[in-house]
Amino acid sequence: MAEAVIEVRRGDTLESLHHVHIAVVDGHGRLRAHAGDPGFIAFARSAIKPMQTVPLVEDGVADRFGFSEAEVALCCASHSGEPRHVAAVDAMLRKVGAMEDALACGPHEPLGRQAAQDLARQRVEPTRVHNNCSGKHTGMLALARAHGWPLTGYHEAGHPVQERMQKELARWAEVDADDLETAVDGCGVVTFALPMDRLARAFARFAAAARRGDDAPARIVQAMTRNPEYVAGTERLCTELMRVARGRIFAKVGAEGVYCAGVPGAELGIALKVEDGAVRAAEPALIATLKALAVLSDDEVADLARFAEPDITNTRGEQVGMLRARIRLEAHHE
Repeated sequence: MAEAVIEVRRGDTLESLHHVHIAVVDGHGRLRAHAGDPGFIAFARSAIKPMQTVPLVEDGVADRFGFSEAEVALCCASHSGEPRHVAAVDAMLRKVGAMEDALACGPHEPLGRQAAQDLARQRVEPTRVHNNCSGKHTGMLALARAHGWPLTGYHEAGHPVQERMQKELARWAEVDADDLETAVDGCGVVTFALPMDRLARAFARFAAAARRGDDAPARIVQAMTRNPEYVAGTERLCTELMRVARGRIFAKVGAEGVYCAGVPGAELGIALKVEDGAVRAAEPALIATLKALAVLSDDEVADLARFAEPDITNTRGEQVGMLRARIRLEAHHE
């Protein structure tokens, strides 16, 4: 029987369980495997940033403003606010001809531990460029600038930028754009809800398009896998997974326990949602799913052990427990 749970063990005792919904879809849109409810509906959050970057490449925006490959990767990022991320966003804003105050995302402490500690030590307040979504927002400003759309309100429902984003996701997920449930994301832009099997379909079709060499998906996947440190940051799973997989997988985290990945060589898309939104459970769930699909080898899983079976520590820094994935996928055959 298909199941997907993340066990939280304190010592040898089971303390908590996180239930996970997983869908695995191929490039033809067929459900290949699942656990939990593949029709579970959730907001995709930041997981869909690769699709939201397509208009920048497809419409010639990235080329017009001279965005580097790393900067294209940053448009897909939930970055850690490290110095390289901040410098790259600043450079992109200059290329677009926009000031930092044009960014609609609010400031927050960097996701990167060292970056946050460095700011605190220097007594520097984080700014909007430290927001993990500032690369995506700068890309959206570039799209508006290139099309002659207003920069003001680019993040709001009804603005041409957000209408384009909605149509783009609908295209990859093969749903009617008007049927997508919408709300406001943590960074202020529109976010979209859809079933896990449709989110996995979007990643599968994106992976298949990249494998075919379709320009925008191929360039975006290449940018992400060749510059994984710009997609997340130091000691982050998106970065480490793409580094360990050496280009075979592109992956993107979303808030509230969402994680997605595409495997161009196998033309597969994976989408998962931890039902209770626990971020700590999403990482072991993704690695266990990739292992179950034989996409990751045992050696590669070992290289990602700190994400696959993360330790639980107390305030003294002592290891007192661990998270362990129990994933059994149900295969679907033609």
